[in-house]
Amino acid sequence: MPPIVFLEVDKEDESRVKEQFSDALMIHENSTEEGVLDQCKDAEILSCFIYSKLQKEQLDKLPKLKLIATRSVGFNHIDLEECAKRKIVVCNVPDYGSHVIAEHVYALLLGTLRHIHEGDERVEKGNFDYRGLRGITLRGKTIGVVGTGKIGAHVCRVAHGFGMKVLAVDRCRTLELEELFGVKYVEMEELIKGADIISLHLPLLDATKHIIDKEEFDQMKDGVILINTARGGLVNTDALVEALGSGKVAYALLDVLENEKDYEENKELIEHPNAITTPHIAFYSDESMKNMYDDCFESIEQFTAGKEPGHVVKPPKVVCDLPELKKSH
Repeated sequence: MPPIVFLEVDKEDESRVKEQFSDALMIHENSTEEGVLDQCKDAEILSCFIYSKLQKEQLDKLPKLKLIATRSVGFNHIDLEECAKRKIVVCNVPDYGSHVIAEHVYALLLGTLRHIHEGDERVEKGNFDYRGLRGITLRGKTIGVVGTGKIGAHVCRVAHGFGMKVLAVDRCRTLELEELFGVKYVEMEELIKGADIISLHLPLLDATKHIIDKEEFDQMKDGVILINTARGGLVNTDALVEALGSGKVAYALLDVLENEKDYEENKELIEHPNAITTPHIAFYSDESMKNMYDDCFESIEQFTAGKEPGHVVKPPKVVCDLPELKKSH
């Protein structure tokens, strides 16, 4: 068995890895932490998560590397072109639990609109006064879902169950969503102008970076709710802070941030009373973590058996072609 290294392993998952690959080296930190790559220099197989940057600089320190198995759907932390030059195979986990992330969207939304946290704090202090905690219902509201892949599709289905109207933007229409759940595919501008709630479900590419910027906020309804459980770079942070300050955005419900884990960089946004932030945990459930590791193990076993893994990531030549989503300015 070639040397295998697992980065970013939670203590709860150590036994899972050890059971599958008893000789694997497990490291809790990511590739950007000091000294981590020195421990990986002989690795032929490397499994990581999204906080391990594997660009040219890092790959130069991993001369024996043959396979990267990222335990994530997204792969923008990996330089695919550089890997292709070095004949390093890259695998991801296409769907470890898209419904789990969709559930988190509604956990953020319902918890905020029904003032769950504030209500709990009052009762814990012996205050049973309900005044000031009037909620907002979802029934009849229009939600705009930007990206209707596996996660976005789940968000659409749940919205239909709540009795919401659903607008969607994607480069491809999903007929099931149109026929069974009343989803209406529109241009980005129509969604931006017509939605009461906007939920983002796109990869972070050159075409989608800051797809929500000042111009988009200016076109939104007053008091719109923005949800981002995808990638922080989809939204211009400064423009969002300004929109929160003006009241254009009533609530920003965020599981991801630009320059994630940099508190000072995001302090103004995080501390805004109408910004609800969670530390990138939408994916994080028992079920999704099991699926994540199982798919990763399968890719590694297929590779070591001399077979092409089923979840090989190709350089995004077609993926980047998102004409409907490219900004017009």
